[in-house]
Amino acid sequence: MERIKCTLQYDGTFFSGFQVQPDQRTVQGDIEAALRRMHRNQLVRITASGRTDTGVHALGQVFHYDTDLELTEEKWKKALNSLLPDDIYITDVEKVSNDFHARFNVKIKEYRYKLLNQKKPDIFHRHHYWHIYQDLDVEKMRQAGEYLIGTHDFTSFCSTKTEVQGDKIRTIYNVEILQDDPVLTVSVQGSGFLYNMVRIITGTLVEVGQGKVSPDEVKAILEGKDRTLAGLTAPPQGLYLWQVVYQE
Repeated sequence: MERIKCTLQYDGTFFSGFQVQPDQRTVQGDIEAALRRMHRNQLVRITASGRTDTGVHALGQVFHYDTDLELTEEKWKKALNSLLPDDIYITDVEKVSNDFHARFNVKIKEYRYKLLNQKKPDIFHRHHYWHIYQDLDVEKMRQAGEYLIGTHDFTSFCSTKTEVQGDKIRTIYNVEILQDDPVLTVSVQGSGFLYNMVRIITGTLVEVGQGKVSPDEVKAILEGKDRTLAGLTAPPQGLYLWQVVYQE
């Protein structure tokens, strides 16, 4: 048996998230259907670096699977892409050791959230940006982001629908606001994330940019450990799983 690591991108618009669900179209479901065809109707389960929700996209999602087929990395990539729909694309295939794990070996994960900050909506990108028509104070958003860097209890930035039973302590390595008018990109890099964490961070930073919340208040929101203190949950379509970095 060989273990295969794949990096992929997908447009999440017409998927009910990544993880397999009954009677729903999912990214995992489409990939496993392609693998089943290659393995003569044998089920091959994939393990991903993490889930993404309905409408969320990825440029650097990673998964692994085990197989007894003997193909080169390039043939794996070509075969899978020939069987996958147009909104999923395998960008890289690598044969790895059997102790590699797409989820447990993650060192850094980066999400990016894209905001279209202009008066008029862009209907052709409505599935890929969150349209904010009010002016945003980007410098104040950057100041607020600084308070989130480090190891903290992120209860205030976690959905109440989370399945996490233990502590909600996570480490954020960097928060950046990238500006390329009219698009603002919130980049968050961390060791791991809670349910809706990046979307709640983004919603809170937008409220800072709108002047509804001061940058200093983000520190109190974090320390309050109460979801009701933070801003709204940004809609899914602006969120991208950008890249996953693994331990050596």
